[in-house]
Amino acid sequence: MERLGLTPARLTQAGAELADEVGFDEVTISALARRFDVKVPSLYSHLKNSQDLRIRIALFALEELADRVADAVAGRAGRDALAAFADAYREYAREHPGRYAAARLRLAPETAAASAGVRHAQMARAILRGYDVDEPDATHAVRMLGSVFHGYVSLELAGGFEHSAPAAQESWDWIVDSLDALLRNRSTT
Repeated sequence: MERLGLTPARLTQAGAELADEVGFDEVTISALARRFDVKVPSLYSHLKNSQDLRIRIALFALEELADRVADAVAGRAGRDALAAFADAYREYAREHPGRYAAARLRLAPETAAASAGVRHAQMARAILRGYDVDEPDATHAVRMLGSVFHGYVSLELAGGFEHSAPAAQESWDWIVDSLDALLRNRSTT
C-alpha cells in the first residue's frame, strides 16, 4: 500500500478524474480501488466510505472552480467581470463535467460554510458591487446569476442546444449582455 503512495488527497484527485471520465454518480470506493488495482478494504484507511469520497471530490471541485473564477475576474469590473465569471464557470463545466456535477453535491451546512462555495458567493457579490447592488437585492442577484449559469450549462452539457440555431455561444453572449443590462438598470432604480 505504501508503495502506491495512496493518500486522501491522491484518492480525491483520482476520484475527480474518474468523475470526469464516467460521471460523478458512478464514482465509488470500488471503482477507485479498480483504478489503483487494489482491494477495496485497503482504501478504507484513507476514506470512510463512498460518501466521504464524494464529499471530498465536491470540495476539491469547488476549490478548483473558485480558483479559476478568481483568476478570471481579477482586475475586471462591470460587464467584463460578469462575463469572465460566467465564462470561467461554463468552461470549467465543459472541461470537467464530473467535477462540475460534484460541485453541486448537497453538503451539510457546516461543511458548506467551510467550503470554497463561500468564495463563489463572495466573488459574485464583489461583481455586484460594481453595479451598486445592495442587500437584499444582492442576495437575489447572486441566486439569479447562479441559477442562470447553472441552468444554461446543465442544458448545454445535456446537448440541449445542439440541434437549433443560433449557436450556443451566441445565446450565451446574449444572456451575459442581458444580465449586464438588467443589473445596470436595477442599480438605478
